[in-house]
Amino acid sequence: MGQIEDLKLFVTVVDQGSIARAAAALGIAKSAVSRRLAQLEQRYDLRLIDRDPGRWEVTDAGRELYRRAEPMLAEADDLDNDFTPAARDPGGPLRVTIAREFGMSFLRPMLFDFARTHPEIALTLDFDDRTVDLERENYDLAIRITAGGAEPASQLHLGTTRHGLFASPAYLDRVGAIHGPSDLRGRALLHYGASRRPTWVFHHGGKRVDFAFKPRLNSNTGAFLIDAATRGVGIVRLPDFVAHEAVRDGALVPVLAEATFPAFGIHLIHAPNRRLNRRMRAFIEAVKHQCGAIRP
Repeated sequence: MGQIEDLKLFVTVVDQGSIARAAAALGIAKSAVSRRLAQLEQRYDLRLIDRDPGRWEVTDAGRELYRRAEPMLAEADDLDNDFTPAARDPGGPLRVTIAREFGMSFLRPMLFDFARTHPEIALTLDFDDRTVDLERENYDLAIRITAGGAEPASQLHLGTTRHGLFASPAYLDRVGAIHGPSDLRGRALLHYGASRRPTWVFHHGGKRVDFAFKPRLNSNTGAFLIDAATRGVGIVRLPDFVAHEAVRDGALVPVLAEATFPAFGIHLIHAPNRRLNRRMRAFIEAVKHQCGAIRP
């Protein structure tokens, strides 16, 4: 057997938690698994799994080998998949982390369509605003939004988005028109976040405005704030990709439309040393198509 096959056997043993279960999963004799595992340990002159009577524990060396072998074996599987007939739908696991509001508000229809049109891809989506370590946490792709429009090294720029202020027509009819930043005083302001005294920073009339206020309502969910604003609770600041449907449908209208907030860059990222396989490329093309309407 070759090195790739022996590493695949080792990874299977660790995943299954026993030689007997690994043998069943691989469809070979238990004695063959034990022999090949021992040969692998002899090759590296390392104990990979402590398996004395009543004891089963992957050693530090075994854990490091598992961590490094797993992505390499995935690459080998990807090579097989990539060179099958082109008509075959790309298949296999695909794990993606997406900035929470961007994924839930803007990409959600595309994600549903992708799952329907690529049934052979086992898609796992994590909606999370933290910066993940793609290699160590075993993600294939990440979609991130960075302040200032800065572009992370090595990856694909999808577009740029800005925040804006929005309110329902009924709310503005009730409280009166908003002509300048001073007109926001005394109005019900809805804030994305948990700060008791946030500050909205924007430019208006060629001047920088640092507008500190006490929110009528805080939330960390854009969909909730959109619902609150459309129901006339107050004026909300949100990214345009969150508010665009409500604005398109007339449920919300821009407030101080000439105000400009700092830009945020939208980027699709993969680990620098990771080769793009067919399912990753299919997902990237779907995201690029969905993001075509985002301002450059």
